Amino acid sequence: MQKSIVLPALMLCGVYLPSFAYALEMEHVLVTTPIHKTDAQTALPVTVLKGEALRDKVASNLGETLANMPGLANASFGPAVGQPVIRGQQGARVTVLQNGTGSGDASNTSADHAVAVEPVLADSIEVLRGPSTLLFGGGAIGGVVNVIDGRVPESAPEQLSGALELRHGSVNDENTAVFKLEGGNEQAAFYVSGVTRETNNIAIPGYAASVPDEHERENKGQMANSDSELSSFTFGGSYFFDLGYIGLAVNRLDNEYGLPPGAHAAHEDEHLGAEQEEAGEEIIRLDMQQTRYDLRGAILPHNLSEDHVIESVRWALSYSDYQHDELEQDEATGISERGTRFSNEAWEGRIELVHRELAGLHGALGMQFVQSDFSAIGAEAFIPQTELSRYGLFIVEDFHHNDVVYELGARLDKDSFKPKGTIAEESYNSLSLSTSALWQIDQQWQLGAALSSSERAPVTEELFSNVAANLGDYITHAASGVIELGNRQLSTERANNAELSLSYQSELVDGFITAYYNDFSDYIYLANSGSVQDETDIFAYRQQDATFTGVEFEFSLALGEALAGEFDLSLFGDAIKGELKNGADVPRMPPSRLGSRLDYNRGPFNTYLSVIDAAKQNKPGDFELSTAGYTRWDAGASYRFNEGGAQEYLLFVKLKNLTDEEIRGSVSFLRDSAPEAGRSVEFGMRVSF
Repeated sequence: MQKSIVLPALMLCGVYLPSFAYALEMEHVLVTTPIHKTDAQTALPVTVLKGEALRDKVASNLGETLANMPGLANASFGPAVGQPVIRGQQGARVTVLQNGTGSGDASNTSADHAVAVEPVLADSIEVLRGPSTLLFGGGAIGGVVNVIDGRVPESAPEQLSGALELRHGSVNDENTAVFKLEGGNEQAAFYVSGVTRETNNIAIPGYAASVPDEHERENKGQMANSDSELSSFTFGGSYFFDLGYIGLAVNRLDNEYGLPPGAHAAHEDEHLGAEQEEAGEEIIRLDMQQTRYDLRGAILPHNLSEDHVIESVRWALSYSDYQHDELEQDEATGISERGTRFSNEAWEGRIELVHRELAGLHGALGMQFVQSDFSAIGAEAFIPQTELSRYGLFIVEDFHHNDVVYELGARLDKDSFKPKGTIAEESYNSLSLSTSALWQIDQQWQLGAALSSSERAPVTEELFSNVAANLGDYITHAASGVIELGNRQLSTERANNAELSLSYQSELVDGFITAYYNDFSDYIYLANSGSVQDETDIFAYRQQDATFTGVEFEFSLALGEALAGEFDLSLFGDAIKGELKNGADVPRMPPSRLGSRLDYNRGPFNTYLSVIDAAKQNKPGDFELSTAGYTRWDAGASYRFNEGGAQEYLLFVKLKNLTDEEIRGSVSFLRDSAPEAGRSVEFGMRVSF
């Protein structure tokens, strides 16, 4: 039974204990935290997706994997691109991590850039909602998504283990193969994993465009240019010594995918010329490659004497060499030409030190740095090559008083941007503070409250997109089909957040309800300006105060035994309202939703039926289009063979969007030209040993 719960202060420094922490029962909630809590909890709401729940929900991209969970949504840009949305925040405000350090890609520079993280290889995915600046810097003002796959082993394995999974999806003829192998001894351990995936164009109910033109009427039932091909392979290993371990992992990711024609229908490629336009319609494909290295280590707490002030020391260093080419292909001739190459060469490091209790305080302090060189080179390069330097210092402390746990934190960041050319450098200092309290009312009830004030510096695309050009010379981003206009006058954004959460846990019922209020000063957002250049819409980064008010809940109920099995029912819902100071609506907000899932378990057999009802989003923002409400039904079943044996086999089938509902996501830039997938059947087999 999937459970989203209020958990300890997780992921403070992005390093993790072995996976046994995730297997503990609900009444002993533990997730990895550098403060090594066992019973103490925090008022911060966290969702942990793991085990059977993760396998049920895992999809070909991160956003889709998380989309149907309270407070989360998927900013799709076709089936190959799914960026997670947390409480209405996306892009630069949502930090995506791979085992605790940044993904090192270009996903936060544009909605059409895929996240370079593969959820199908994850052991678990952890989502921290709300401002988490103290954990990962100002970029995480909306929340953090951390995908954990154990590529750097942190403990000696007891035996050789592994898994192989094959799956097929009917909606786009998807074929996916996944494997993982882990082993070693008391001195060393290794990790090997890989995934390959091929898909064709995705099937959709009706037409791709809400108002199809003559050409689109010939392609009813499918989304053109939505096929993809991906491969990812990882090799890792660790050496264990008396005080801890040190490990290294290398990953290679190749991902080529198409963007739906609606993303760039308004764009006329001037450098190809009118004759080329007459030859055929232009389609856009992205060819992505990333090589990533992770080096990490730790002095583990159980290896230090109890009278030592230092409880543990953990550190991580990652290097990412990322690039993708935007390929412009003539549909009639098949001729491809590279339009723009985006690249990001990034280093990220962090170290955290946990101290034992001093004067009643137990906590951690540490530092983080990011150095990156981002560039967009080509005929359509609208962002100048920019060097980013980011340094952060943080401290988090907690203390106990009777049945209440208090937490205090502070973080100081400095962000510096150095663009090439004539554009002047920009530098920002930001300070973030937080405090929270969790009251254990009795064995079942907990009440949590949190206050925070978090600052975020603007990012490269918000500052510098097209700033060196004037109207008439603005460069269109071919993949998105719009002009994006930055603003060098942007100031630091501040979010003052208040949150109240009530949770309950018993043998029959467990769950939570959370209400929050977020007051932004100088909120940065990308808005349709209402202006055009050569029939291409101009979107501009703007800044004004804004408020966000929301509520989210989830409850799981054990209904008891019937039909020789057990029934469980889960209920969840969320709603959020975003309003700018001038009274306008914040663009691209999620709709209000209510959902339910019924599970039936009988020994090795499991089946479920789920439904999500989403309201109409009639407050889409200026010059944006409303989206209709929808009701989505899903179902699935699985059966285990040789459960508990040396080898275990799992057969599964998933029925998605059973009623072939037309679903257009209000958080997506392509909601009017690229709906979500239609009815599909997905089936596969998993072998574990």
